[in-house]
Amino acid sequence: MTEAEYEGKAKILMTADRPEEVLVYYKDDATAGNGAKKATIEHKGALNARITERLFTLLAEAGVPTCLLGRRDERTLVCRRLDMIPIEVVLRNVLAGSLARRLGRPEGEVLPFPVVEFYLKDDPLGDPFLNEDHAVALGFATRQECDEMKALARQVNAVLTEFFARRGIRLVDFKLEFGRADGKVLLGDEISPDTCRLWDMKSGEKLDKDRFRRDLGGVGEAYQEVLNRVEG
Repeated sequence: MTEAEYEGKAKILMTADRPEEVLVYYKDDATAGNGAKKATIEHKGALNARITERLFTLLAEAGVPTCLLGRRDERTLVCRRLDMIPIEVVLRNVLAGSLARRLGRPEGEVLPFPVVEFYLKDDPLGDPFLNEDHAVALGFATRQECDEMKALARQVNAVLTEFFARRGIRLVDFKLEFGRADGKVLLGDEISPDTCRLWDMKSGEKLDKDRFRRDLGGVGEAYQEVLNRVEG
């Protein structure tokens, strides 16, 4: 019998048969503003689990080390147990979201090169921005780990930008989380419309969590569309 070890906003981590593994159960809960706004989106968990499985498999084939080991059911993935690094690594290809608000610039400006940012994973503090020196000086990660996370984020971006473009989707930005296992840095958490901004390349329609954040409606339909294109 599996036991819940930790419950987050969108996932539950459960004990697996092997101590070096963990089961990741994807919930239908949707949150925004670090949990201030909440709702339930039917089938969202199953959609995100399938999207994450497809994208992590693609990245592993491209040489990106990930935590994914397999799928147990439609909304539960089997993953390598990681010692998570408490840093959210954000990569931006296009000006959008919080960066556009901070700089007072309109969304949609294509950046001349991918921009990598670090944020401390801490909801009560609002996930504050970190630079690499902060991360190292305060003991969140080593200098080598910071370099590895940035390099892996850029590798993920190169693979997924091309992959999504072939399916008519612009990869605007995304958030990654990493963890440690046997002295190595591995990609953890998920890659889904919850953690990416995905815009239709023809219409500009948002196919991601911004539909929930901004009350645009059609959240489940957008996630289903992403899955259809990712698996198609």
